[in-house]
Amino acid sequence: MMSKVVRIGNGHKAPSQVSYDRHELSLILNVYGQMVSKGDWKDYAIDFLSDRCVFSVFRKASEHPLYRIEKVPALRKRQGQFAIVAPGGLILKRGHDLGSVLRVFDRARFRSI
Repeated sequence: MMSKVVRIGNGHKAPSQVSYDRHELSLILNVYGQMVSKGDWKDYAIDFLSDRCVFSVFRKASEHPLYRIEKVPALRKRQGQFAIVAPGGLILKRGHDLGSVLRVFDRARFRSI
């Protein structure tokens, strides 16, 4: 008996969820650690969705996120797949390089008083 393999689709499966790679997560956690040591941030959450992944930063565990660091691969060839989003939905920075996008959180802009 001979079996026949039938390929359905184009052979390129889209990932079931988007995630950060090790380098991207390392950059994000470095900034997170600096802000925690200053006492500005207290908690975080990571959401892996089918179209994006979101690193949310909280001042307290029981409130809305202070900032969201989003990766949306669909925007890779347009505005850039990385974005920093403020609580009201305002995009503070968008770009192709996560390191340059994370510069929004430089110490000069967010001085403790």
